[in-house]
Amino acid sequence: MFFKKSLALPSKEAALKGRESPIPTAKAHYLNKRDLKGPYPDGLERAVFGMGCFWGVERKFWELGDGIWVTAVGYAAGMTPHPTYDEVCSGMTGHNEVVLVVYDPKVISYEKLLKTFWESHDPTQGMRQGNDVGTQYRSGIYVTSDSQRAAAEASKASYGKAVLAKGYGPITTEILDAPEFYFAEDYHQQYLAKNPRGYCGLAGTGVACQIGTGVTA
Repeated sequence: MFFKKSLALPSKEAALKGRESPIPTAKAHYLNKRDLKGPYPDGLERAVFGMGCFWGVERKFWELGDGIWVTAVGYAAGMTPHPTYDEVCSGMTGHNEVVLVVYDPKVISYEKLLKTFWESHDPTQGMRQGNDVGTQYRSGIYVTSDSQRAAAEASKASYGKAVLAKGYGPITTEILDAPEFYFAEDYHQQYLAKNPRGYCGLAGTGVACQIGTGVTA
């Protein structure tokens, strides 16, 4: 049944119109009680990743512990302003399910976040992740600075060689300047903390990412 879903992004003209105001969401992180939308303390940085169903993705990053200020799930890289989950799932907004990671670079590096990104999903699958099929499950890194872009591009080149050597296809991950991040609905935030037995379809390739170990692309 899921293979009937469109694997092509809609045109700007065909995309759903959305709305002018943000949809309601949680005020605080379920686990650490920090403000989900900020303001965040000075010196912290933001990273945004898409790697499949955002429930399991968010858990991967909050579990990194020290240096992670807050995480949140949402939608990005589409055309519809302030979309709902149902609209994103229709495939008619162009958005990806993504996770916002607010982190302290003095405690945890962006390279560590990239290592978690590459090793926690299969970045060669295009518009899907395992049994989750659709444009909202594509692999993506959405960078917020030139240094993030340089690190993301270098890690993609290096990891691309590693997965090809293990028989996987080319990496399909998109690397874009971070677009506007739209917070998802309250019940999606920290979903697997609220529902420990909930669904998580993430599965990595088993190939180690060597970023931060002195290996170059």
